[in-house]
Parts: sequence; C-alpha cells; structure tokens
Amino acid sequence: MTPPSIYGEHLPLAKGGFGSMTLKKFSLDELVDILDESGNRTGNSIMKSEAHRKGLFHPTVHVWFYTADGKILLQQRGSAKKSFPLLWDVSVAGHIGAGEDIETSALREIKEEIGLDVSKGDLEKIGIFRSVQKHHKDFVDAEFHHTYLCKLTAPFKNLKKQESEVKALALVPLPTFAEETWGLANTGKYVPHGAEYYKTIIKEIKQRL
Repeated sequence: MTPPSIYGEHLPLAKGGFGSMTLKKFSLDELVDILDESGNRTGNSIMKSEAHRKGLFHPTVHVWFYTADGKILLQQRGSAKKSFPLLWDVSVAGHIGAGEDIETSALREIKEEIGLDVSKGDLEKIGIFRSVQKHHKDFVDAEFHHTYLCKLTAPFKNLKKQESEVKALALVPLPTFAEETWGLANTGKYVPHGAEYYKTIIKEIKQRL
C-alpha cells in the first residue's frame, strides 16, 4: 500500500544516528539507508536515485537557522534542482548517507550549503517528520526528516551559498514567514511542506526568542 502523504507527524524514533562516519562530501547520487513506513531501519541500503524511483523511505536532515531578533534563514533552491527549483526552503537540508551519523550529516550539509562551521552542540533536535512528495510516477520522495534548530550568530554577510545547489539566501522575519507559508497570504513560493510542519517550526523558534 502506498504510504499517505503526511507532514508534521512526530515519531518516537531514536535521536541518535545510523552509524558513525567522518565528515566528508557525498556525491550527487549516493547510498542511503532504507527505512520502513514507521522510520525503522530495514538493514538495506540503495542508491538515492533508486530510492526516489521506487518511493522507498530514507532519512534526511533539516536545519533551521534563526536569529536572536526573530528572523529565519531561508534558501532558494537552485534552478537545476530536480524537485521544486527556485522555491524557498529550509535553511539547510540534505540526505543522510548510508551509515552516516545524523548530526555529522547535518554539519556536512551546513558547511556545503551555507559555508558555516558549527558544532554538534549548536544543534537542537526538535523532532522527526514523515514526508511523502509525489513528483511523478518515477520520482516519489519518501523521507523522514531529522529536524534541528540552530541559532545563527555569524553575520549574514559571512555565509557562502553553494552555487550548484542554492540560488539565494535570505533572512525573513518570522511573522512574514508565517503569513507566507500557511497564513492568508500563502504565496506558493515555498516548498509545500505543509501548514502543520511550518507551524511547528515557527512555534519552536518563538519559544527560544
């Protein structure tokens, strides 16, 4: 049975990783661990492209950066992205390589996408979210997002976007972000993660301001 399209569902999964690997760069197509519909490891690993083609669940990381004055860091996806090109999205996101520690993956993606060095202690995990995005019959992105918050203390001008992946970076006030993602002014310029997911991110950030 095809899993339902759900966003914002907290799942009782472990906060640890899927193994331990050193920080390194992964290729555009890479081995990923396959999960069942509840987010448990199956013991199988296949190429990311095959997981997308077959609609098999696999783990990813989302890292949302926010500032002390209530702004959220967003990235505009590159024009060559296979899914949702040029839409605005989470500050940093990426696939977790097979056997890779989750937080190591987060640090790698942060360094690659926005050129920032942070430590695992800077990351605050707020949940795991189940997502199914059906792009077409041969591309179903079924993921469990390990989602973190991280306070942005570096000046915005010091960030260096990954040219091949990221079109632009922007700091947006939380009220504007809320209105544009799930409010009355929903603009359609954001990746459709779903209102409940965006509400959760906004609520969690507000609690830390």
